[in-house]
Amino acid sequence: MGARTLRAGKKPFAVVKWFHPRIHTGWSKDMTTIGRRRKAIVAHKGNYLAAGRSLQALSNTTTDAKTKRLSALDARYFFRKHQETGK
Repeated sequence: MGARTLRAGKKPFAVVKWFHPRIHTGWSKDMTTIGRRRKAIVAHKGNYLAAGRSLQALSNTTTDAKTKRLSALDARYFFRKHQETGK
């Protein structure tokens, strides 16, 4: 197909945002680890599995390397907590 080119009236590929979370957590890559995880778990009302899935979805769709790394780490943390506690 060749290189990606823009057609008239279209946005560049990197600018188009297509990840729309159902729950806005306030999670930011510039926050501390504790702050990021606290925001995610409070937004998901204590449900570790939902918080993990939300952050995993962010990790899978982002193009920013730092966001991808941090959200994947936080998602793994919540999946582990879910296995330990069953919440």
